[in-house]
Amino acid sequence: MGKSGIYTRTGDQGVTGLADGARIDKWSQRVAALGAVDELNAAIGLAAAQLVPEDAAGDCLRQVQHALFVIGAVLAQAEGMQLPPESVSQLEACIDRFDAELPAMTHFILPGGCPAGAHLHLARTVCRRAEREVLRLGASEAVESAVSIYLNRLSDLLFVLARLVNQHAGAKEEAWKP
Repeated sequence: MGKSGIYTRTGDQGVTGLADGARIDKWSQRVAALGAVDELNAAIGLAAAQLVPEDAAGDCLRQVQHALFVIGAVLAQAEGMQLPPESVSQLEACIDRFDAELPAMTHFILPGGCPAGAHLHLARTVCRRAEREVLRLGASEAVESAVSIYLNRLSDLLFVLARLVNQHAGAKEEAWKP
C-alpha cells in the first residue's frame, strides 16, 4: 500500500476487488454497473451542490445519494447489504410531492434551464445508463430486482426535480418542436 493509503497498486493489472474479496476484471459488466452508479451519485452531487441544502429537493437528493451507496455495496456483493424495501416508495412519495407543484406536461421539453435544472437533467440521463448497465448485469448474474426498479423510479424523480428547480428559478421550459 502507498504511503497515503489512497493507492494500493492492486488494480494495476486491470482487476479490482469486490466487497466479498473476489477479484474481477475492471472491464466486467459488474464493474460497469458499479461505475455507472458511482458516476450517477457524482452527477447528483453536482446538481445538489447548486441547490439550497436545507430545502426539500436537497434533502431528497441526499437520501438518494445514501441509497446509491447501498446499491453500490449490493453490486459489489457486500455481505448482508440490501436496498431497504421502502426505498422505492420513498422515491414515489417525493415524485408525487414535487410533481403536484408542477403544471401538467403537454409536450416534450428540451433538457436545460438554470444550471441546477440542467445538471438534474444530465443526472437523469446518467441514471438511465446506470439502469441499463444494471439490467445488462442482471441478464447474466443475479442482481436484486429492487436495484433496477429504484434506478427506474429515480430517473423519474430527477426529471420532476429538474422541472421543479427550473420553475423555481423562473427558467422557461422549452418545448421540443419536431
